[in-house]
This record gives sequence, structure tokens and C-alpha cells, in this order.
Amino acid sequence: MKINFFTKKNSFKKRDFNFNTSFYWKIAVISGFLMIILVFFFGYNLFVQINKETILPDSSAGGQSPTVNKEKLEKVLNIFSGKEEKSLQIINSRAPVVDPSL
Repeated sequence: MKINFFTKKNSFKKRDFNFNTSFYWKIAVISGFLMIILVFFFGYNLFVQINKETILPDSSAGGQSPTVNKEKLEKVLNIFSGKEEKSLQIINSRAPVVDPSL
């Protein structure tokens, strides 16, 4: 016959240890809405600041607006016409390598 003494069982597990997930979801949703509100607010402020800036300089401050140099314009147009001629030559010329699949 075995004698059973009243021994205390040592259990190192925490009992009733549950996360309150609804609390964490509430924090996530509220922080998400706050972030969205902040993004809209800063976006609107940035839009207002950019909208207030002038695009062209005032004619009264500098006198005349800068003009385009005719020589530089002709030089750029000549470059593009040269490129157009080269493109037409390439399109109209035959390929130097014969395609072996034909």
C-alpha cells in the first residue's frame, strides 16, 4: 500500500494568460485612421504652398523675359534633322547579315 502525502505540484505555466486581441485591433485601426488624417492634412498644406508659388518671374522685377537664341535653336534643329536622315537610311538599307531561318 502506497501512502500519498499532500504534495504541491509545481506548475510553471501561467494560468488564464490570454491576449486581449480586440484592444490591439482597436489600437491598429485608430492609428491607421490617424495616419490617413495626417497624410491628407500634410498633402493639403503642400498643395496650398505649391499653389501660392509663382510660375513665371514678374515682368516688372527683371524687365524683359529671357529670349531664345536663334543660333542655338538652329543648331538643335540641325542635330535633329541629321538624326532623321540617319534613321531613314537605316530603315531603307538592307540588313548585312542573312537570316539563316529563311
